[in-house]
Amino acid sequence: MKNPFTFLRPSRGDEPEPERAPADPLDVVRAYHAATCHHFHRYARGPGELDWETQPDPFRRYTGAELLPLEHVPADSGPTYAAVMGDAPIPPAPLDRTALSALLLDAFGLTAWKQYGTSTWALRANPSSGNLHPTEAHVLAPRIASVCDTPFAAHYAPREHALELRARLTPSAWSALADGLPDGTLFVALTSIHWREAWKYGERAYRYCQHDVGHALGALAVSAAALGRRMELCDALGRDDLLALLGLADARGAEAEEPDVLVALVPREANACVLPSTIAPTLLPREFAGRPNELSPAHVHWGAIDAVAEACRKPRSAGNTVPEQFFTRYGGAAAPPYRVKNCSGTVFLRRIVRQRRSAVDFDGKTELAFDAFLHMLAQTSRGPVRALPWRPQVHLALFVHRVTGLERGLYLCARDPDERPLLQAAFEKPFAWERVDTGAHGPELWRLDTSDQRAAARALACQQDIAADSAFALGMIARFEPALAEHGAWFYPRLFWECGVVGQVLYLEAEAAGVRATGIGCFFDEPVHAHLGLASTRYRSLYHFTVGGPKEDARLTTWPASPPRDSAPTTTS
Repeated sequence: MKNPFTFLRPSRGDEPEPERAPADPLDVVRAYHAATCHHFHRYARGPGELDWETQPDPFRRYTGAELLPLEHVPADSGPTYAAVMGDAPIPPAPLDRTALSALLLDAFGLTAWKQYGTSTWALRANPSSGNLHPTEAHVLAPRIASVCDTPFAAHYAPREHALELRARLTPSAWSALADGLPDGTLFVALTSIHWREAWKYGERAYRYCQHDVGHALGALAVSAAALGRRMELCDALGRDDLLALLGLADARGAEAEEPDVLVALVPREANACVLPSTIAPTLLPREFAGRPNELSPAHVHWGAIDAVAEACRKPRSAGNTVPEQFFTRYGGAAAPPYRVKNCSGTVFLRRIVRQRRSAVDFDGKTELAFDAFLHMLAQTSRGPVRALPWRPQVHLALFVHRVTGLERGLYLCARDPDERPLLQAAFEKPFAWERVDTGAHGPELWRLDTSDQRAAARALACQQDIAADSAFALGMIARFEPALAEHGAWFYPRLFWECGVVGQVLYLEAEAAGVRATGIGCFFDEPVHAHLGLASTRYRSLYHFTVGGPKEDARLTTWPASPPRDSAPTTTS
């Protein structure tokens, strides 16, 4: 296939873009994905070395917008972790200032500050590649007492734990947006500032931004569930609709926010919902308050990111009427009563959410119980991943190192059992394909090979020890080419979203089980496929992950998330 890209190098942000002929969006996506694969002999194009003078500010602010402070809801409040992740019937909380505060704090808020020497950096409920946080959250809500006396559109400022009021909406505008949805509904939109990741990772950064959108969606779905709400993607809307709705239509340049998705958070027991499919321009505010702050004094322009982002922009689609039975989702048999070793039924969800950390090193000895391992895998097809309105597209190739009662080796968890025969046919190596007994409600797990996978896991994860010193590591294998052919280029980022949602579930389940997890964005793409015998592009590895006993860094000091601390941005996580 001829590469439709006309760029082979990054440029400074003030250089004009080269002219290029229009290309088929799917060709652009395929070319971008191939160009941003890491190989043993070379990495995807990146900056080479980091320019610390231009490191992006991780906190977007809208200067001049009215700041609406929110509450710091205690961690030991609300429902238990077991109730939320076990899908207990949690009644909808009133949509008041406390509920809105808890929603945003537990999805996107700061959870701690870390300090090493003179450097400090913030941790958040939603993880991010390199702790760079390209994802921004915007809220559209009805009138909420002690927040805003009219319906409103606002940007969430996590450092201040406050909303920046961008616009007041008229009652008629809100009624039109929420028409067909029950009282107590609100909307959250996610956007990405690609430059934050591109500063460190170059062309591959678009992938990482989409992972982060997935993690944010997973965090939001869990936070909403604690308030008795479920998350629904408003996927009938197009990119231009979201730009207008969020007041971002005039944003330009490297620091512009690219809209990703709008979700509705509706009371969990609501039946059929009609999600918004159009935005009437006459109902939108004429002006949005606030001017976005500058994140970096200079930028490096990566044309590949612009090209793939443009190719993946979703057009407006047909109406978005969701029948009641759709909410059952695909997931097989009902889940057994929720239980996790080391996590009693009295542990609050917010406690687990706010203690979540990305492990930076593992001890190389902690073993994970077999039942806890199975539970983690099962939860990736239960919990918040069900908020995604498509059958599972992502499956798990598992490098098992230290799971009590399970032989070391290579395994496959088919998250959509109907896809397993196609997976088996695509894995062209002579694997054993032995079904592992996981019980009546367990995940579909297949043993492929019982050789020691530690060296392979390390090598494939860019020689990172975290892939070998854990209890297990995994590669997320997406149904790639068929999904793109069925839906179009706009579905490409959604494959990464699903990976991020699965990763967010694993993060929380690891914390609940008394261990720790971390995502691995750096892996050698084609060597992973070769290790699994995947010769065609039907399946591609999009994200890696690892879970085990963490080694804590005693050099770091931890401070509470509130009050905010002065900080210089840093990529330390």
